[in-house]
Amino acid sequence: MPLTEAGIHAAALRLIDEDGVEALTMRKLATVLDANPMSLYHHVPNKEAVLRGVARMVGAEFRTVTLQDAPWQERIRLLATDFRTLAHRHPKLMAYSFGQPDFIQPDDPFWTALTAIVAAAGVPQSEVPEIAALMVAVVIGVLGAELNGSLQQWTSLQSPGAAAGADGTTVADRAGSDQDRMFRLVMDTLITGLEGRLAARRDGQGAGR
Repeated sequence: MPLTEAGIHAAALRLIDEDGVEALTMRKLATVLDANPMSLYHHVPNKEAVLRGVARMVGAEFRTVTLQDAPWQERIRLLATDFRTLAHRHPKLMAYSFGQPDFIQPDDPFWTALTAIVAAAGVPQSEVPEIAALMVAVVIGVLGAELNGSLQQWTSLQSPGAAAGADGTTVADRAGSDQDRMFRLVMDTLITGLEGRLAARRDGQGAGR
């Protein structure tokens, strides 16, 4: 089968899903494709280009249900949950990608959906990119900590003076065992914050009339 850029990216993703980004080399990729390593360079210039291509390919997998008539709060929860599902589908790649400054692009399905929802919530158009960027930073930060195990560890830390429950566990221990609940808490916090900002803006406009 002739080599193609898409085929190289697909093979690289399989290797990353199995062994992680660090284990990916052009030589190993050529072996999987049963090709001469030098022939790969006719299609991709280097490993970094392969990783960018794989990230774009996975980003294109992102799909979310469009609920145009639903409240913006429901839409943003669904969007974030679907994005989290994608992250867990390819955890090793996504954990790496979250650290890349160009991970989010203007035409990414996730970004275009998020900015549309933020605008629909009533955020002035001039502030939409800023609000959306902050939301992305929070969600990606939490997902990164979730994928590498940090979130589980942090939520199991016992604060000074924390009392244990009847079974010997602390509140933090119980929270640390439920990442789904933790992610819902993150989304509740983001949504509540944006609701408060929008309400304050409306109140300020009303006071000015």
